[in-house]
Amino acid sequence: MSEPIASEPSSPAAASMLAIGLMSGTSQDGVDVALIDTDGERIGQLGATACRPYSNAERTLLRRATAAAANLTDRSARPDGIAEAERLINEAHAEAVESLLVANGLQQDEVAVIGFHGQTLLHRPERRLTLQIGDGRALAARLGIPVVYDFRAADVAAGGQGAPLAPVFHRALVRQLQRAAPIAVLNIGGVANVTYIDGEQLIACDTGPGNALLDDFLRVHTGQPLDIDGRTAASGAVDENMIARLLAHPFFAAAPPK
Repeated sequence: MSEPIASEPSSPAAASMLAIGLMSGTSQDGVDVALIDTDGERIGQLGATACRPYSNAERTLLRRATAAAANLTDRSARPDGIAEAERLINEAHAEAVESLLVANGLQQDEVAVIGFHGQTLLHRPERRLTLQIGDGRALAARLGIPVVYDFRAADVAAGGQGAPLAPVFHRALVRQLQRAAPIAVLNIGGVANVTYIDGEQLIACDTGPGNALLDDFLRVHTGQPLDIDGRTAASGAVDENMIARLLAHPFFAAAPPK
C-alpha cells in the first residue's frame, strides 16, 4: 500500500485552516472540488466549489480501466490501460485545483492540505482489497500543497470496509444544525449510504445502489450519461413487487458495517 500522506506539514494543525477536497465518484462524470475552512473536526466555513467534467473519451477510458481491474489481486498493478487512466486522473484533478485557486484568487501556500480520493476501480473489502487510482505524491509535487490520499485502503487495512467515508463530514454538518438527536443523513451518489448520528454515536453503512444503475441504463439505451433532472425516473411508476424482491436480498438484513 502506498503511503497515505504525500507530504507532511511541518507541525500538526490545531487551528483553523483552508483545505481542498477532491472527489471523482462512481458516476465517473468529473472531478468535484471544494474549499473548506476547518480545524479538522469542525466546519468553520464552506467555501467555493467547482467541477472539472470528464469528456466522453475520458469516461470511456475510465470504464475500460474499471473493467480491466475486475480481476486484480494486487492493488499496485497497472495493466491494460489502468496506468493511462491514472495519468488522466492526476491531470484532471490537478486542473480542477489549479482552476479553483485562480478563480478564487488563492495562492498554493494559503491551502494547508488537499484530500484526494482518486477514482475507485475495484472495491472488495471482504478480500481486504480496494483500488483507487491516482498518484498522491505526483499531485503534491505538481501543486506544491500537501496531499492526503488512500483513505479507503487505510480503512480496509485497519479492518474496516473502506466505505462509506462521508459520516465524519456528516457529523460536522449536523453539529452546525443545533437540532435534537438522533439525526440520519442519506447520501445518494453512485452508491447510497446512510449515517446515523446520536451525540458521539456514529453508525454508517452503504444501503445499496444509488444513481449508478440508472446512469448505466441511460448511457446504454439513450447515450446520455445521466438522468437529467430525474426526468426519466419521474415519468415512470414504482414497481412494488420488484422493490419487495430486491429488499429480500440478504444484504438488507445484514448488520453494519457493510
